[in-house]
Amino acid sequence: MPLTGTAAVAVAAALDRVAGEPPDRLHPVAWFGRLAAPFDREWPTPRAVGVAVAVLLPLLAAAVAWGVVRAAGVAHPAVAALVAGGVLFVATSLRMLLSEARAVVRASDGDPTAARERLPALAGRDPADLSPAHLRSAAVESAAENLADGLVAPLLAFAALATVSLPLAAAGAAWVKAVNTLDSMLGYRSKPVGWASARLDDLVMWLPARASAVLLAVAAANPDALLNARRWARAPPSPNSGWPMGTVASALQVRLEKPGAYDLNAMATLPDAEAAGRGVALVGRAGLLAYAVAGVVAWA
Repeated sequence: MPLTGTAAVAVAAALDRVAGEPPDRLHPVAWFGRLAAPFDREWPTPRAVGVAVAVLLPLLAAAVAWGVVRAAGVAHPAVAALVAGGVLFVATSLRMLLSEARAVVRASDGDPTAARERLPALAGRDPADLSPAHLRSAAVESAAENLADGLVAPLLAFAALATVSLPLAAAGAAWVKAVNTLDSMLGYRSKPVGWASARLDDLVMWLPARASAVLLAVAAANPDALLNARRWARAPPSPNSGWPMGTVASALQVRLEKPGAYDLNAMATLPDAEAAGRGVALVGRAGLLAYAVAGVVAWA
């Protein structure tokens, strides 16, 4: 079982490297989003509905992942590893994250309008009034935060459970991805139905956010970045996102700011294109390190 778990992590990493994101019509996460979309409306008892959504829909995603890998295992353990790797692949993302962040950074100086048009794929903020420097800051912040949400969290769940059962590992990764997807769809103060999803995501992301900060500090060969992140971590309203973002801000010696919300490393200047590019590259190195660590843990 450990060998097949490590093989599944390798399959997921290879697919991400070669294929990137599947098209929406073939992407299980997009299917899950369409399943959850009807709940994004006003309800007479929004919190009760929200609790049911937060509990039941991720369990459904986990059950499907478990069943698919379990059925594959009937054929052969190698088939189960391939299928589990496919599940982990669709539950994680690195290549697309880095590509979108680089595109915003590249466009920020020469074509800020294009950068503003691309930013919503990364960050949930209004880009209309953002300066080129703030566009670059948003791209780096989002790359760092999504490293934790979109890669480390599902990898951590998968690797931790792979030594127990490969179907259970796939279920864990799918469950984490579903929780995070619900938070991104419903977890806003303007949507009472999303309260439970947002709180559950805060709990689930507690460890991955801090693990991501450690990975970023290691990738930067800068342990002080982690110490600084600890001081700045409470600046954002999220209890978790300040850890990876603060680590990157310290490692790059730049200021990362969401106007009107938070300011990390306020004594520094906002990133220029070169610094922002280094930030995206740092996230990429930390992502590769995350795959490597997950492979080792899945083997242990």
